[in-house]
Amino acid sequence: MTAYPAAPLLLCLDLQPVFLAAISDSQRFHWRCSFTLEAATGLGVPVVFTEQVPDKLGHTAADLLALAREPVVLLKTTFSPFAEKKLAAYIKALGHKQILICGLETPICVYQTAMDALKGGYKVTLLADCLGARRPGDAEAVLAQLAHDGCRVLPAETVFYSLLHEAGHPYFRDFTKLVKKYG
Repeated sequence: MTAYPAAPLLLCLDLQPVFLAAISDSQRFHWRCSFTLEAATGLGVPVVFTEQVPDKLGHTAADLLALAREPVVLLKTTFSPFAEKKLAAYIKALGHKQILICGLETPICVYQTAMDALKGGYKVTLLADCLGARRPGDAEAVLAQLAHDGCRVLPAETVFYSLLHEAGHPYFRDFTKLVKKYG
């Protein structure tokens, strides 16, 4: 059995330029999120973006949004989309039991989203190389706690290879090209 037997949902938290500019190693983070979105699109993994108060803070970075096939964008004022009943109901209605999380900021929105998702009965995988924070030390402490609480914390490449499961997968060749492209 593969690590991910059912199709997961990729939840991209607050990939808005105002936040991207504020985090540590923003360029690397942006690059890894691009890889993740291209891989998810190639594998047919649905993508949901959240935007934190977009009327004041702006919308998702256009280049990242463009990498997803039929992306859904959910507007939020809470740090976790699961804290807003309409958003939580929308995500639940999609029917996925496994949620992959990328985005920012790790000590705030990522932490609260992951904890709420666990409480909601989801299996949660945090894409370690696709999480951003203003203070990396804070992020490390939060990720350690989330792992302790039941989240998987893995690099995106590891997760997507698990979804492929074998070299015979129809997307395998294209995926290896992405791995090389994003190094």
